[in-house]
Amino acid sequence: MTSDRVAVTPEAAEQIRRLRARHGPVMFHQSGGCCDGSAPMCYPAGEFATSDADVHLGDLTVDGQAVPVWMSRPQFEYWKHTHLTIDLVPGRGSGFSLEAPDGVRFLTRSRLLTQDEWKRLEAT
Repeated sequence: MTSDRVAVTPEAAEQIRRLRARHGPVMFHQSGGCCDGSAPMCYPAGEFATSDADVHLGDLTVDGQAVPVWMSRPQFEYWKHTHLTIDLVPGRGSGFSLEAPDGVRFLTRSRLLTQDEWKRLEAT
């Protein structure tokens, strides 16, 4: 359930399973502000258009299926030294993310990359 830059908690993975059962494959785009602060927004796969202005941080793996995680390139410049974990907490967010009707919201927890992680990422 992890890549070099992103991971998912068991609670968030369970919510992803529920959302996939309703909507099919999903994706995340780490919001840079606006509607729901800097929350990870979950959309049906392909519904949020990404481009060269976005960075693919990696894929979460839930039950062997990839869940891509994206972030805008300018925001990535601020966050490139961090590892992000997508978690799930009670409460309704104010954005357009798929989990909102369920009374929960995804939340990003971050930590600085270790020196070893940073070196490995720099090498790729």
